Amino acid sequence: MAQYNPLDCLPSSAELPDSDDTPVDNELQNLIPNLLEAILALAWNERADWFFGVDMGIYYAPLQPPLVPDGFLSLGVERFVEEEGRLSYVLWEEAGTVPILALEVVSKTYGGEYEQKKIDYAQLGILYYAIYVPSRRYRRKREPLEVYRLVDGNYILQPGSRVWMPEIGLAIGRERGTYLGRTREWLYWYDQEGRKLLTPEELVQQERERAQQERERADRLAQKLRDLGINPEDI
Repeated sequence: MAQYNPLDCLPSSAELPDSDDTPVDNELQNLIPNLLEAILALAWNERADWFFGVDMGIYYAPLQPPLVPDGFLSLGVERFVEEEGRLSYVLWEEAGTVPILALEVVSKTYGGEYEQKKIDYAQLGILYYAIYVPSRRYRRKREPLEVYRLVDGNYILQPGSRVWMPEIGLAIGRERGTYLGRTREWLYWYDQEGRKLLTPEELVQQERERAQQERERADRLAQKLRDLGINPEDI
């Protein structure tokens, strides 16, 4: 007798929209989570048990519209799914693994980040919920970065502008920096000692500086040999 598997009746990610088709009204809503993903790709380059989604739908029930945070992090899932990657994040295709962190970047069009989305993410069971306000024009009543932790079904605001998340093994915080040539305040990851994890641009710059220092060291050594009457090319 054939075995009935209820999962076979659920739509696949290929059959579901990849987001809610609502366009962002500020490019920072994509740039900020994209930077966080790029930093993780460097720091966790040897790990394959995580996924960071940007403006991607999270499907949690077959007949419900997806939740679409600006960014989210899941642990304990495959980082890469075939060559095409994920079209959306479907819980019944991810063994029920709920993202551990959701991020919303507040723009000029208010999207219920402090009310309805907080309720939705808490009901889904997302452990951490971060809300970032990138523009000083909208910071009059809110902190620039608020990070909440789910406790007994309710989100509790965590103290400080940089919040350590032990379940992730990283902290999230904000400071000025340069990304894609743009200098402004960005969100970054930090280790337990408070050191900011390098961005791709910072890593390139660090390698350039190291190479320059090596060239200068070689030039000084060559000059010392010449001062001693030794031709460096003869060595």
